[in-house]
Amino acid sequence: MLKPGQPVPALDLPLTIEARFELEKQKPENFTMLVFYRGKHCPICRKYLTELGGKLDKFTDKGINVFAISMDSPERAAVSHEEWDTHDLPLAHSLSEDKAREYGLYISEKREGSEEPDVFSEPGLFVVKPDGTLHFAVVQNAPFTRPDLDDLLEGMMFTIKKDYPTRGTLT
Repeated sequence: MLKPGQPVPALDLPLTIEARFELEKQKPENFTMLVFYRGKHCPICRKYLTELGGKLDKFTDKGINVFAISMDSPERAAVSHEEWDTHDLPLAHSLSEDKAREYGLYISEKREGSEEPDVFSEPGLFVVKPDGTLHFAVVQNAPFTRPDLDDLLEGMMFTIKKDYPTRGTLT
């Protein structure tokens, strides 16, 4: 389990737009938000990332860089990029199981007869400060009950405006 206030693990992943996402190179004004999703097979992920993509400007206008990340293969991620209406939301892929575990994500295996990959991570959302330390985290073992994006942005803006400290550091 990652500890709030401590550095998060490094990430260096390909994006569906023929570029790379390197967490260490992010220099946001306020935060980098990492949204780990289950993959192409998940209709709830599709809905959530579509909503997030539609609100992306609200986050970036507030100095928050947002990236969606999955364990999907390049081919599966390309389908999500093409078929999902995620606007300009960057989609990173090819997250390794080991790296998913470093982030404390729950790992699931394919259900017989499903379109799921053999192994994939369950959802997680991490808000990282510009210094690379964890400010906020939500980890789930099922696709349901994602953080409400409007409430999340409102909370992040409160944090910025009031210089609200990172909580849970005694974990």
